[in-house]
Amino acid sequence: MTYTAPVKDIAFALRHVIGLSDIAELEGFEDATPDLVEAVLEESARFTGDVLAPLNRTGDLQGSQWNEGEVSTPDGWKDAYNQFVENGWGSLAFPPEFGGQGLPMTVAAAVQEMWHSANMSFGLCPLLTQGAVDAIEHHASEELQQQFLPKMVEGVWSGTMNLTEPQAGSDLASVRSTAVPQGDHYLISGQKIFITYGEHDLTENIIHLVLARLPDAPPGVKGISLFIVPKFLVNDDGSIGERNDVKCVSLEHKLGIHASPTCVMSYGDNGGATGYLVGKEHHGLVYMFTMMNQARHAVGVEGYGIAERAYQQALSYARDRKQGKTLLGQSEEDQGIINHPDVRRILMTMKSTIVAMRGLGLECASAFDRARRHQDKAVSERMQRRGELLTPLVKGWSTEMGVDLCSLGMQVHGGMGYIEETGAAQYLRDARIAPIYEGTTAIQANDLIGRKTARDGGQGMSELISDMRATQDELSSLDHADIQAIVKRFDAAIGAAETANEWLLAQNDASQAAATSVEFLMMHGYLAGGWMMARTASAALEQSQTPEADKDWLASQITLARYYAERMLPLVESGSTIITNSAASTVALNPDQL
Repeated sequence: MTYTAPVKDIAFALRHVIGLSDIAELEGFEDATPDLVEAVLEESARFTGDVLAPLNRTGDLQGSQWNEGEVSTPDGWKDAYNQFVENGWGSLAFPPEFGGQGLPMTVAAAVQEMWHSANMSFGLCPLLTQGAVDAIEHHASEELQQQFLPKMVEGVWSGTMNLTEPQAGSDLASVRSTAVPQGDHYLISGQKIFITYGEHDLTENIIHLVLARLPDAPPGVKGISLFIVPKFLVNDDGSIGERNDVKCVSLEHKLGIHASPTCVMSYGDNGGATGYLVGKEHHGLVYMFTMMNQARHAVGVEGYGIAERAYQQALSYARDRKQGKTLLGQSEEDQGIINHPDVRRILMTMKSTIVAMRGLGLECASAFDRARRHQDKAVSERMQRRGELLTPLVKGWSTEMGVDLCSLGMQVHGGMGYIEETGAAQYLRDARIAPIYEGTTAIQANDLIGRKTARDGGQGMSELISDMRATQDELSSLDHADIQAIVKRFDAAIGAAETANEWLLAQNDASQAAATSVEFLMMHGYLAGGWMMARTASAALEQSQTPEADKDWLASQITLARYYAERMLPLVESGSTIITNSAASTVALNPDQL
């Protein structure tokens, strides 16, 4: 199944929904004009469609292979990665002082969607490198930045994140890896699991960011420090030195993303791996969250990226497959299953939700861009709150919906979807990891109800609702039947979410709030998606008045927005009912009663 990047959809969202022109007016982002960005999108579409997408099936069948500590990637991977580096795809949003192109995170997120649609296993390597670069740029010494960042930004060195240990899982307070001071560096010992691209043959060096404890570290998360541990030590002149005391001892055998090597890494088997402290001792968790939050947003992009690939395949199959007498076909020849009403429902659900998720992912990225570059401190702080609030929604809601949509795409194929040869099953298998890694959906939900909502008394959430109301007011004045249908459902959904927000902020029992936290996250995901669809409909109506307008396409965007409002926004209302009524019963049974 071929992949064609939805350049028109992405470009419309950037230009008319997110406000790319406003971002391009921020200091440092002047080059990110809509025309330049659309040229970048077109070239990215070519690369991902011609180079990455054809390797997706090969990677799934071959997988990455481990042999005596070395890992080889599937056929074609090295050449594709070399082209990726030569064309600068991994450096779009990195600082120019380290060789990056200095484009907004919003633009990078739009391009990253294409990587993950075309080949999710491939896209995971630069995804982790980007997070590692972020953490080093923000928290490491200037000396370490100069030593490691230029090659990582270029892509000839990759990066990883080493948190999880066999006995700890997501409980980082239980991390046991140790770091012993040794002159100007530390000796790192311990084992880490689930390390994406911890070992591979694509780059000449791999830069691991590792959480470990000093001998005198206090217990719990306050005793964790962060270290740079390269696969190969780096000489003073920047050249590759001797092999460090770090190795991959095995690869995990997984449900999906077979081509992405998920490694068990061992540090210090021969006395200790050389590591360099990032920032201050015992501040590692704070630093790692810089990397983790960037990765969480990127994983959310994965969620709708893989859903877009599944949608394209389902749409193609539905057009070609003929079975039974359809109710919507206009002729004997027009009997593709796309004209069965329920298949139409599935495709409309997939497409409208992908548009909503894409808008939300880009909106979140744009908030961080504005926070970073806006000259008004109050606006910058508000946008930082916005980006942080939306991050668990992008990660949690988009990945959960990604799995659901890939499952729906498989359903369109009927029994053929369950057969591996069609390819539909791979998307579902690959998508299933996204709600788990970089923090499960429950972890995202607890972050949303705690640090992102309750901690500031609901300020960030209140600001978000206020902006949604402003959009609703703008749409209310438009004389258009579809728009008014959207307004009706959007108004009811906002009111239902406000009720749930008030309930949450009134809770004194943390277990009650946690019992419905995932529903709270999903409810706000559906609502934020509805906000993006409302803005999409408004922009489509406005653009339809221009002489050069593609009126049929723009009308389809309004129809999609109405479908979303009438099919998906009622889930906000039911979610609010669940949140405010079911917390007590959710935790009512004792463990021995389950």
